[in-house]
Amino acid sequence: MSSAVASKHQPVLWFKELGIHDRPVAGGKGASLGEMTGAGLPIPPGFVVSTVAFNQWLQELDQRHSIRSRITALDKDNLPAIQQCTAEIRALIEHEPLSPQLHATIVGSYAELGAGHPVAVRSSATSEDSAEASFAGLQDTYLWVKSEAELISKIRSCWASLYSPESVSYRLRLNLPEAQLAMGVVVQRMVNSSCSGVMFTRSPTTGDRSVITIEGSWGLGSAVVSGEVTPDRFVINKVTREIRTRVVADKAIEHVPAEQGGVLEQEVSAERRKQCCLSDAQIHALVALGKKVEQHYGSPQDIEWALDQDGNILLLQSRPETVWASKERMAVAKPAARAFDHIFNVMGGVKK
Repeated sequence: MSSAVASKHQPVLWFKELGIHDRPVAGGKGASLGEMTGAGLPIPPGFVVSTVAFNQWLQELDQRHSIRSRITALDKDNLPAIQQCTAEIRALIEHEPLSPQLHATIVGSYAELGAGHPVAVRSSATSEDSAEASFAGLQDTYLWVKSEAELISKIRSCWASLYSPESVSYRLRLNLPEAQLAMGVVVQRMVNSSCSGVMFTRSPTTGDRSVITIEGSWGLGSAVVSGEVTPDRFVINKVTREIRTRVVADKAIEHVPAEQGGVLEQEVSAERRKQCCLSDAQIHALVALGKKVEQHYGSPQDIEWALDQDGNILLLQSRPETVWASKERMAVAKPAARAFDHIFNVMGGVKK
């Protein structure tokens, strides 16, 4: 999809306007959701509060408090200083009001999406979810947000999460330029999931690209992503569609929407705890979607998925798989000065 929309400098951009090359204005997560929407994949609708909005808002704050220069001056090995500095910056961000114009634009877009319908508010940093670096888990996500006031508050919290000690330490270690870093925020309709989880289009344990691994459990996917529940696990051959591995876990808890907003943890009923959360037909439907996403991007993917109350499969996110990809980029053996020495080292030398 063309990234011509990036030149429009809009504070809010809908998924349908975005493609994967729009990471500078939408962040990694927002750009991927736009790309998948354009590819016809089943994505819940939503929009991105763009990095244009973030940068304009932060610039005014930065002029008064020198936020970016304070981060750049930090020693990556001085954790107490990082913790103190980031705590002060987050407090500033979470209490700084939005301009009336930006506030009105976001609220108007929320109304167009369906005000009153719960949304997920998810951080989308410009350097996240790339093949080279993954910020997964380092910025914030808020589920089942139900009001305009809470939406605005959670957007500021997502912006503030760019300055968590973990996120700042991570980018200091990678020497990522602070001036080039920005935060988009995804606002997406929530799925009241009957079942949800993650899908890897290569084995996360062996790196095998001939299989897809699916993990799932009852309720919202936050229980699986956070590791609070042991999910059911399935390993499927991409070609034959054979379900090679089927492990049905004892799923003791699930995350469900709280009436007042947010997520509630509750016990799973006795009859559902050891019941498989996916039918074979649903497993094969997920595999078909996983293969389609991988083919579209041209590389193995880490995908979040959900089944709504009617059994429809929806994709909530996709990012490049990084663990095995990074291993493949590493040299298999350190080159030696002479070709013979290199072969000798690879073979393990001569045993005495």
